[in-house]
Amino acid sequence: METGLYHSNDMEEYLLQHTTPEDDILYKLNRHTHLTSLQPRMLSGPIQGKLLEMISRMIAPQRILEIGTYTGYSAICLAKGLTDNGHLHTIDINDEICDTALEFFRLADMASKITLHIGSALDIIPMLNEEFDLVLIDGDKRQYPRYLELVLPKVKTNGYILADNVIWGGKVLLNEPDDAYTKGVMHFNDLVANHNGLEQVLLPLRDGLMLIRKL
Repeated sequence: METGLYHSNDMEEYLLQHTTPEDDILYKLNRHTHLTSLQPRMLSGPIQGKLLEMISRMIAPQRILEIGTYTGYSAICLAKGLTDNGHLHTIDINDEICDTALEFFRLADMASKITLHIGSALDIIPMLNEEFDLVLIDGDKRQYPRYLELVLPKVKTNGYILADNVIWGGKVLLNEPDDAYTKGVMHFNDLVANHNGLEQVLLPLRDGLMLIRKL
């Protein structure tokens, strides 16, 4: 193969070979999600999951907020970086996945460190009387701008926000997006980029991951 030419599957395999493998519980959750869920790609997976874990371990947060639980993979990864007395709140509107998430929180010995809230994040976030060191936004893309508005007052100075899917399949490059999901992501990205109280970097990992620091 010529230098500089590669297939995406080859590159993903190379990345996996040079990334610490997911632990046994995450592997089982990954497999369970792919066998039982209609949209298994929503799962963070071993590369992004390990990055979330690494970021969390570097920050060593006492409080984490996650918007969008799905089957619980990313929550477990993030919770690995919590301080001994730390806690993670995760929110999902789909009550059909809560049993899977709760079961794997238990298997990962994280049940006491993670609280799963079922309902709309727009309703639940204002009810959380917490200050967060780290927030992961991975919910309804149409509501990304509103999520940002709600979580910013609850993020500590020098705290961090991670936002997933902010490249949105490349649709963010459209001049005239025709769906509410793309518009939501694009509006969010513009809000962050034009906010004087934030600094950020957009990483081309999977479908785009933005790392934001509150100044």
